[in-house]
Amino acid sequence: MNREKFLNEVHDRREPFDIVVIGGGATGVGVALDAAVRGLSVLLLEQSDFGKGTSSRSTKLIHGGVRYLQQGNISLVRDSLHERSRLQANAPHLVHPLPFLVPCESLWQRFMMRTGFILYDLLAGKSKFPRAYGASSERAKQIASTIQPRRVRWGGVVYHDGQFDDARLLIHMAMTAVDHGACVLNAAKVTGLRHDDEGRVCGVTFEDQQNGLSRDVEARCVINATGPFCDAIRRSDDASAEPIIAPSQGVHIVLPREFLPDDTAIIVPKTSDGRVLFLIPWHGHVVVGTTDTPIEHATLEPTAQRDEIEFLLRTAGDYLTRVPSRDDCLSVFVGIRPLVRPPSRGSGTKGDTKSLSRDHTILVSKTGLITITGGKWTTVRHMGEDCVDRAVELVGLKTNGKSTVQLALHGASDAPSDCVYGTDEAFIEQLIAASPELGRQLHEDLPIRAAEVVWAVRREMALTVEDVLARRTRAMFLNIQAAKSIAPDVARLMSMELGHDQAWQDQQLADFQTTAAHFELAR
Repeated sequence: MNREKFLNEVHDRREPFDIVVIGGGATGVGVALDAAVRGLSVLLLEQSDFGKGTSSRSTKLIHGGVRYLQQGNISLVRDSLHERSRLQANAPHLVHPLPFLVPCESLWQRFMMRTGFILYDLLAGKSKFPRAYGASSERAKQIASTIQPRRVRWGGVVYHDGQFDDARLLIHMAMTAVDHGACVLNAAKVTGLRHDDEGRVCGVTFEDQQNGLSRDVEARCVINATGPFCDAIRRSDDASAEPIIAPSQGVHIVLPREFLPDDTAIIVPKTSDGRVLFLIPWHGHVVVGTTDTPIEHATLEPTAQRDEIEFLLRTAGDYLTRVPSRDDCLSVFVGIRPLVRPPSRGSGTKGDTKSLSRDHTILVSKTGLITITGGKWTTVRHMGEDCVDRAVELVGLKTNGKSTVQLALHGASDAPSDCVYGTDEAFIEQLIAASPELGRQLHEDLPIRAAEVVWAVRREMALTVEDVLARRTRAMFLNIQAAKSIAPDVARLMSMELGHDQAWQDQQLADFQTTAAHFELAR
């Protein structure tokens, strides 16, 4: 991925793009990928960085949705499980099965859970994911050695779902879209929609956040995939557009691995607020989440509320032999869900957002603007397909008939590996061979090499220190203090690659510190 090349393509283009996608999260990149695979010309514009918002802040699961099964949403669970299998097949280097223990405190609960997961596995159809099984009390304590014994007095049920690295998968989806001819730009903020003489949307104006220059782009179809910010784009098209988003924030805390040293996750089937909570091993740490708190407005950098943190610590402590405290938290991250409100809800956000739909919604305005919102990571391939289908029908686009159903993503490899770079790891090793100093680990608590910073700049369009430490690597999500300590080293490496001076490094570090404050717990 080469940003300067993409900017030149936009500047030199004389024909309208078939599709311009606004938003570089999972949904937008999924749409761009599907369109590119079908042979359409596509430009994706992201105001900040790919996955800056919700898409890098998930619970790190590719799953059918246990809670949706409890709610009786069978079709959503079935479709999600089928997409789970497709995604694992298309990106085996990033999506893998993970066992989950559901602790049971009565024989009746164990029976009901076992029955529910039989249905869960049946809905999955043919799948490489292992089937659920019942676990005795002793077996449960063996596979989850730090669980409170009273929680598994009657054993539990073990089932499997998918785990992944969300930001890394997003980057590889974007790289795959580029491999198929897409043009993708980060730090490119759409500042307005363009309309033709008949009032129909015919393009966008965007500002390059790197230099402040504006550009006009023509398009046969414009797709609004900005997640929790989609209402702002809709209102720029039609000032009378009724809001459709009820934003809700989900908080996760990250603990040291010793709180859950085994390879089995723990699921809390029903918390005090009626949610499902996960304790998950991830990249040598433990992720605990999530909450569901209605908020008034979406922001690019949301902040965890004190009571949300306390809820997660308290719930985790109820299930673990060692009760975690605020001092144990290595990082906290917050994502905003673009939940779609029913029309009768009006414009407020009060109410129980747990009950709002997690399925996706596609709207077409009277001017031809397509908006896609809602949904979840697991179904993003299907969401992109649905949206491009609508665009093809709306403006009569001609496609090549290809599909993403069996599309191997960039870096895909069947070789067993813990490396999130897949086949690109060989190129990173070449960087190290050419410059051995790039093989050094930047921090003893994080397996990040200097070569990964160089790779992120050269091949993955990382523009800022935050881009590297939050999304090209996951340092900020795993250990914010460690990330802060290596930020100057990262800034230096990036400035050498990009040709920037010390003033740029100083500004980057100041910006990074501002963002890092949102990943820290107030002491």
